[in-house]
Amino acid sequence: MSLQMVSTVSNSSLLQPGFSLLNFDGHVFFFGQKGWPKRSCPTGVFLLDIKQNELKMKPAFFSKDSCYLPPLRYPALCMLRGDARADEYQYIIHGGKTPNNDLSDKIYFMSLVSKTSKKMTFQCIEKDLGGDVPEARYGHTINVIHSRGKSMSVLFGGRSYTPLAQRTTEKWNSVVDCLPSVFLIDFEFGCCTSYILPELQDGLSFHVSIARDDTIYILGGHSLENNTRSPNLFKLKIDLPLGSPAVSCTVLPGGIAVSSAIVTQISDTEFVLVGGYHSDNQKRLACNTIVLEDSKIEIVESVSPEWTPDIKHCRMWFGCDMGKGSVLLGIPGATKQITPDANYFYILRCKGAEEDKEEELITQICSQTSSEDPGDSTPFEDSEEFCFSAEANSFDADDADTYNEDDEEDESETGYWITCCASCSVDINTWVPFYSTELNKPAMILCSSGAGHWVHAQCMDLSETMLLRLSEANVKYFCNKHVDLNKGLQTPQKVACLKKPPMKPLRKKKTMKLSPSTKKSFLRRLFE
Repeated sequence: MSLQMVSTVSNSSLLQPGFSLLNFDGHVFFFGQKGWPKRSCPTGVFLLDIKQNELKMKPAFFSKDSCYLPPLRYPALCMLRGDARADEYQYIIHGGKTPNNDLSDKIYFMSLVSKTSKKMTFQCIEKDLGGDVPEARYGHTINVIHSRGKSMSVLFGGRSYTPLAQRTTEKWNSVVDCLPSVFLIDFEFGCCTSYILPELQDGLSFHVSIARDDTIYILGGHSLENNTRSPNLFKLKIDLPLGSPAVSCTVLPGGIAVSSAIVTQISDTEFVLVGGYHSDNQKRLACNTIVLEDSKIEIVESVSPEWTPDIKHCRMWFGCDMGKGSVLLGIPGATKQITPDANYFYILRCKGAEEDKEEELITQICSQTSSEDPGDSTPFEDSEEFCFSAEANSFDADDADTYNEDDEEDESETGYWITCCASCSVDINTWVPFYSTELNKPAMILCSSGAGHWVHAQCMDLSETMLLRLSEANVKYFCNKHVDLNKGLQTPQKVACLKKPPMKPLRKKKTMKLSPSTKKSFLRRLFE
């Protein structure tokens, strides 16, 4: 084994707890960043490019017919092929935490639809299930098994929020172990069935699962209820005859009490188990080789690499499988660093140089990472470790489109995340889509008062119908603060004069004739 240090280039703050690995055609992508994606990469999916021991990140793209894939931390993820030896494949993504710390129960299928030298385009489709649908969770695993020419997905473990009926004021946002049920998911018919097996008594999360043909091996894992790491090795066997599936579980000897371990495949039948934790504050520095042959599993201790002093003395570490027998490991940087969330990264190569060649990875590997510290049981506090993976080989694409977070303006103070008014309630850390047209940023509208300024449509209490009408019509809009002022400054509109019909001439009144004596009498009285 060899250990080599790599450096990140001005974007390590995006690498936060819970990232997931997607490997397409030898190029590694990850998604699930902390916080909602920014304008430079609205999809939240990045290509990891390691060149000359420097790690760079490049935005990925989605097709127009894709659904929105939110950034999910600690989801269950695995590769799905048409059959065990097929070349084409896609990824299944289930559950995980959203940036608002809500738990997702959705299932997404992600596949590569086009590829050029500078751009790779993906398609994401959300799948609907019926039957015993798994509840929202994180820290679980999903694998694909093949039996009698048919395939099914198997989901197990994880954590979820305490049910509403059991919540108290003191523990309103606490998490608990999910029930130790095994879910068989048939995506062809969109149905799901759960099985309760007597051998599985406690819920587990952040365990390791390895699938081969019709068998899944479950190793380690952490139980919140007992605060223990399981020393058992479980063997799940799934038979898919013409009728109902047959699911059985066997407890095997030789397990390892570990959580958050990482598994990488070095040959068709051999794997290496690296890292993890014996307890909340004790890292596991030993390595093991796992051999699968003839429906049997053998776990033996192997030679560990020469760990650096920084790795030995740090309280926690994290990492993920890079494929082809390599693992990316990370440790927190020193607190005196200029960048507070900077980390140090290492590539651990478990195979010799003569064995480091391209090979087909037939076996499904699914592992989760977590520090298992008190922050993990409090969903509104971030865990101290994350799952991050990359390919050791370089991706020879133009560096012009490399994502650099320093080049992007701070959207917490400008752009979509401004404080638009005194009663503004839009916050980058807690915002969720309000209108059907919103994806990863709030809808805004321009107020025409003075030089103009932008306001959030939600803060202005605009209905979706009114918002669409204002966006389509060529009219000026004034926010709640300036609408009355604008009315007072408006010049009254000219009112067209109505054409009045000519009035009828008045009739000439008849006069009375007076006698001369009467006139004299009237004048005398008038001047007296």
